Amino acid sequence: MYQGTLIFATGNANKVKEVQALVGNSIAVKSLHDLNYFDELSETHDTLEGNALEKAQFIFEKFGENCFSEDTGLEVEALNGEPGVYSARYAGPDKGAAENMDLLLEKLQGKTNRRARFRTVISLIINGTEHRFEGIAEGYILEARKGSAGFGYDPIFQPDGYDKSFAEMTLEEKAPISHRGKAVKQLIEFLKLF
Repeated sequence: MYQGTLIFATGNANKVKEVQALVGNSIAVKSLHDLNYFDELSETHDTLEGNALEKAQFIFEKFGENCFSEDTGLEVEALNGEPGVYSARYAGPDKGAAENMDLLLEKLQGKTNRRARFRTVISLIINGTEHRFEGIAEGYILEARKGSAGFGYDPIFQPDGYDKSFAEMTLEEKAPISHRGKAVKQLIEFLKLF
């Protein structure tokens, strides 16, 4: 099993907490803030895969430490996969989660097909070599927000087989079934090979 520290190329404390809960104590997951790096990482690609690799490569080259990055998108069937790679800035670059959800709910008004999926792509760079993992959570978009936990689109996304939104779940409930949880699980299985 891989031992030691792994840099998660994010400044999002919620994501770090979610991943640390999944990997346990054998690996210390550090954020960019732990490295005193507070700049926004570039995401110049139009695919999740491209953005994840771009961020991981940048951090590996800058700090010379094994690291991983992820990019996540919410893909809504009735909107041809929107917001997808633009999920975090759907309502505009200066807007937050509330505005993103408002715009999505507005675009889905009157639509009966509310199928959606969260998709996470992780790019792990160990000793200069990239390894990629993907996790998908299928579900649908609710008519209105439910719950106050989680972040991003969690209050309006209900995973298949559950009667509550991601934002109504505890971290322990959400982590194993979430898109990020599934991708991190593959990452952990891979790290066990070291």
